[in-house]
Amino acid sequence: MILDDLQGARVLVTGASSGIGAAVAKGFAAHGAKVAVHYFRGEAAATALVDEIEAAGQDAVLVSGDVSKPDAARAMVEQAIARLGGLDILVNNAGGLTDLVPLSKYDDDAYDRMMDLNVRSILAVTHAALPALRASGRGSVINTGSVAGRNGGRAGSSIYAAAKAAVHALSKGMAMEFAADNIRVNAIAPGLILTPFHEGTPRERLDSVKASVPLNRLGLAEDLVGSYLFLGSTQMSGYITGAIIDVNGGRLMP
Repeated sequence: MILDDLQGARVLVTGASSGIGAAVAKGFAAHGAKVAVHYFRGEAAATALVDEIEAAGQDAVLVSGDVSKPDAARAMVEQAIARLGGLDILVNNAGGLTDLVPLSKYDDDAYDRMMDLNVRSILAVTHAALPALRASGRGSVINTGSVAGRNGGRAGSSIYAAAKAAVHALSKGMAMEFAADNIRVNAIAPGLILTPFHEGTPRERLDSVKASVPLNRLGLAEDLVGSYLFLGSTQMSGYITGAIIDVNGGRLMP
């Protein structure tokens, strides 16, 4: 096993019932990690994922909670740490486009929903996980950003883009602050990935984005897994912190 330092690692993946989170949870489990699969609304899918991991002879536990609410986020993290016996790697993947609304028509509730789910959740989950990550001695936090945080998103998604830009900046701030505790913090900025997140995206939008991708295809959740494993492995990335890895087929090259 090439990434042998992931064997036995204790990993929490938020937003893991489908899409990128599910693929990442399976990837860590396949490399011998014990994974806490978090969900909020997707109980059936998350349960099926845990069953699939266990059927393959790997370790997974199920945790739930609305991470956009700080108290629920803390309770979920405490549950995950108790069931895993500690925590080495935290993947803050929960997030989403809660409202597609032009800036000229947004309201405070739409802003709060977007920021709570995409930014406040990372703060709350990471804060609750810090003691366990410190005790680990090899803590790694991986936050899921977005190409939207790089380019401002499309019409109607500007607040989402701003939230993801905040995730990128927050990751750098965490990296500087938590380095003294031997906790590395990095972010991954996916491009357009064909997951349930884009089930409602018009075909013409998908075709337009594909035409702008040098690799001439849209991404799949599996295309992201290697980057998360890389950042979780001290063997592979032990001297990397504060980085944002763009995984978008060359659509954007910062």
